[in-house]
Amino acid sequence: MKYIFVTGGVVSSLGKGLTAASLGALLELRGLTVRIQKFDPYLNVDPGTMSPFQHGEVYVLEDGAETDLDLGHYERFTSGKLSKVNSLSSGQIYESVIQKERRGDYLGKTVQVIPHVTNEIKQRIYSAGKDVDVLITEIGGTTGDIEGLPFLEAMRQFALEVGVHDVIFIHVTLVPFLKAAGELKTKPTQQSVAKLREIGIQPHALVCRTDHPLDADLREKLSMFCNVPVKAVIECADVANSIYELPLALQKEKLDELVIELFGLKLPPPKENIWVEIVRRLLSPKHEVTIGVVGKYIELQDAYKSVYESVTHAGIANNCKVNIRRIDAEDLEKKNGLTALKDLDGILVPGGFGDRGTEGKIAAAKYAREKKIPYYGLCLGLQIAVIEFARDVLKMPGANSTEFEPAAADPVINMMEEQKAVTDKGATMRLGSYECALTPGTLAAKAYGKPSVRERHRHRFEVNNAYVEPLKAAGMVVSGVNPKRNLVEIIELKDHPWFLAVQFHPEFQSKPNQAHPLFAAFIGAAIKQAKLVK
Repeated sequence: MKYIFVTGGVVSSLGKGLTAASLGALLELRGLTVRIQKFDPYLNVDPGTMSPFQHGEVYVLEDGAETDLDLGHYERFTSGKLSKVNSLSSGQIYESVIQKERRGDYLGKTVQVIPHVTNEIKQRIYSAGKDVDVLITEIGGTTGDIEGLPFLEAMRQFALEVGVHDVIFIHVTLVPFLKAAGELKTKPTQQSVAKLREIGIQPHALVCRTDHPLDADLREKLSMFCNVPVKAVIECADVANSIYELPLALQKEKLDELVIELFGLKLPPPKENIWVEIVRRLLSPKHEVTIGVVGKYIELQDAYKSVYESVTHAGIANNCKVNIRRIDAEDLEKKNGLTALKDLDGILVPGGFGDRGTEGKIAAAKYAREKKIPYYGLCLGLQIAVIEFARDVLKMPGANSTEFEPAAADPVINMMEEQKAVTDKGATMRLGSYECALTPGTLAAKAYGKPSVRERHRHRFEVNNAYVEPLKAAGMVVSGVNPKRNLVEIIELKDHPWFLAVQFHPEFQSKPNQAHPLFAAFIGAAIKQAKLVK
């Protein structure tokens, strides 16, 4: 069992998660089984109640764990499915320690950060690393942050326990270019590594984020002052077109070779590199479409991270370049706002909460339905489509969701029964993987190519079954249901080229080399739409 710890220095948002994910992808190419986990120093138990403005999207795992968006990178770049043991926050650690103290588990001892908090952290490493060859653990935050110190101390202790030959520390750092001086500066990295060494951690490799190439002299300087071999100074520049170029960039810098050598392993070179074909399709597509994503967090790159990546995966599957036009839902509520939807080959409405921008999303669904433009709704995007259909086709002007209007005249979307008594906000929604039975002959069944699937959920509201029959009679097709509870999971429209919406979040099960079937079908429909317009 081998362990890799990825830390970050100088500033946040350097791409530790993508570095860990890319390294995992490279090690899988060498025949190793890999799992990746994330340790976050914040005191929230999980990111489930955080605002997208603070934290980006919440990524949901098979078992319903609400996690950091980096776990999405881990699952997209590697083959393993993750669980709640792969995500840990300071909030979870302290909650567990306090519960044990209240039960008397510590037998009257004084409860301290060392050893009680650090023991909890180490135990999570042991439990997450079962049945795999390599466990990669990313430590959130920046070296030197006070809240991250218990995690770094636990790493130091862990390396001592399992043996230094089975542990590698990789430090992702910034090497900034100062225009005034006209050169790259190594001092921030030196100071960051010094912080690590103060608590007993010596990194084995530096992954240097930079927008200028590292020459031999600078690599030697970093090597000397940070006490790592020159070959362990890895250049990591911004990739030109896509994050899926990163595994190839790190492979070119021989990061995987370095790790294999440090672990003393003898492994053959990869038989084939799937990332070469992925990048080739990204750079040389046969088709091109423009997809409008209508949301209320459009200005935030990470708010719909998995959605954007899944659209890219679908483009790869269809040999198609996908231009994403981000459209603020509130803008569609203004006079002449619908002009933003012109010249689109497809419209996608992602998930979300709250009533801000709702009427704009409803207008987008109506535009797609009436103009016969491919429409794809995710979670709230399904509820929006049902509300619009009920208002305009069933002539129910009071149709709405009880989330937006508790006293709606026609609550076509209402709160799930088991949610009505819930008071706590954290981890109380319908979360995780549930079965969906597909109706034969529908768009969904054709895309999946199987009678039943499992998809991940995160919602409190659902289609009101009292309105299902009238909706179906008017031309709405229920193409997927949860068989145990008869909940609507997928809807489609008759007499439309491609109009489909789902109650779940398919974006959480898409990979660059294995696009989600519904995303792939959506982009396929958009290609047909683009050809039709031309």
